[in-house]
Amino acid sequence: MRREKLKLLIVDDEPDNLDLLYRTFRRDFDVIRAESAIEALKVLDEQGEVAIIISDQRMPEMLGTEFLSRTVDRFPDTIRIVLTGYTDVEDLVDAINSGKVFKYITKPWKSQQLQVVVEQAAETYQVLKQRTADLRRALRRESSLNAITTAIRESLDYQNMLHTIVETIGLTFEASCCMLHPVEGERLKSNSAMYCAVNVPFKSCEDDRTSDLVQIVLHDSTARMKSQNPPHFVLPLRYQKDLLAILSLHRESDQPFWSTEDLELIEVVTEQAALAISQARLYRRTQEQAEQIRAELEVARQIQTNLLRQTLPRLDNLKVQACCHPAREVGGDFFEVYQHPQGDLWLAVGDVSGKGVPAALFMASAISVLRRELSQEVSPEPDEVMRNLNSILSQDLMGTNCFITMVLARYTRSSGQLVYANAGHIYPLVWSKHTIAQAIEPTYLKVRGIPLGILPKWNAIAGKRLLQDGEILLLTSDGITEATVRPEGEVNLASDPARAMLRQTGLWKLLQQAGESLDLKQLLAQIQAHNAIQEDDQTILSLEVL
Repeated sequence: MRREKLKLLIVDDEPDNLDLLYRTFRRDFDVIRAESAIEALKVLDEQGEVAIIISDQRMPEMLGTEFLSRTVDRFPDTIRIVLTGYTDVEDLVDAINSGKVFKYITKPWKSQQLQVVVEQAAETYQVLKQRTADLRRALRRESSLNAITTAIRESLDYQNMLHTIVETIGLTFEASCCMLHPVEGERLKSNSAMYCAVNVPFKSCEDDRTSDLVQIVLHDSTARMKSQNPPHFVLPLRYQKDLLAILSLHRESDQPFWSTEDLELIEVVTEQAALAISQARLYRRTQEQAEQIRAELEVARQIQTNLLRQTLPRLDNLKVQACCHPAREVGGDFFEVYQHPQGDLWLAVGDVSGKGVPAALFMASAISVLRRELSQEVSPEPDEVMRNLNSILSQDLMGTNCFITMVLARYTRSSGQLVYANAGHIYPLVWSKHTIAQAIEPTYLKVRGIPLGILPKWNAIAGKRLLQDGEILLLTSDGITEATVRPEGEVNLASDPARAMLRQTGLWKLLQQAGESLDLKQLLAQIQAHNAIQEDDQTILSLEVL
């Protein structure tokens, strides 16, 4: 194929010079002549960009440098050469700077020298145009990829992602219609996305899905095209080895087929589109699984709530309160209130290490075993119950690196005696109205052994205390004492003025502020008000002797 000649514009007010230049370059260039700068500007208006302009410097109506400077903004890629019969330095500097001149040639010129300069100018122009085209392609590719990347960032919803991609590709590559057909299990899904340009008749997605090209691509995963009547280009969107979707681009009959550059760029863009679709599908599956897990955890939460006592016994001269709030849907904290047929009242608060489902499973096991132990015909000793619990649960606990802290107390109403066993749990508190009135410290029941599940055998003595009328026994989990709060009023909980751990001393100050009336729900709400996110399960249980 014969190469198209570059356009060369020669401008000189001397006809002999024009003829000489024409004869010199007519074989290698498409030479255009102009006898003045004004005429040359008109020629450029009609012809558009030329590769090279050779202009005389001294012309009656306009200097060559002025003429060339007027062409710079419109035709920045054109190579400009000045012919001058003067050697004045200012003229030459003006010619180079103002006119963006490539070279200047002094008159009379040597034909061979001028030919060499023009050949260099032609090579420079071609390199410049090639680099400009490469840059334009790179910018267009970057723009298209950025558009797809933006689509990835802006929407992870699967269906919205399909519509965003198909619209972006359709607009970028000037398709009259663009359709994206999702593929699952080697079958086209019905939730296709479609873009159609303005004033283009609506094209049915069903018709496109059943078209020959789309069906061929579905089976062999190879791009296919029909270059005319009307143009149609179909290509697969694959990620790794999976066929995710099929992209189908249409143009009207009077539109040309996409260029080779366009086709290459479409394939690059669809690689990013495939990644976007893959991420959207993964996000959709993750959301579905998360929703299923949430639903299952809600059922588990209800089951765990039902395991705890829903109604507390009402006894003469005794008041029992209890609250339990897991940090997640389910947790490892638990409490138990059980009235033995012989009259003893059993109280327990326990905390399985960890949070969530694993802790909740051990919590359920612990409550089940505890209730079985407490329901013996003869009311057992608290330390004996602890040993039995450890014997039954220790193997499973040690196998999963878990343990249980727990306080178990038996209160005998007839004698007022409280017997308790503590397996590594927080000290129980005992106080009375007199304690608050006199501003003295509460009694901490400090007889304690190791948590359940640490050793195969649990050995610790039981603690004893008489509960007098007006005294209150309080059992809590570490989710209460380790809650972080902001100091208020006289409650100075730590040296850090911003946030501090409540601890048992801080809990006692809150109890003092509450005064003679103890309301566990109100107390727990006061503690939780300091934390936007509950960090641990929180359980609290009280027995008040009236």
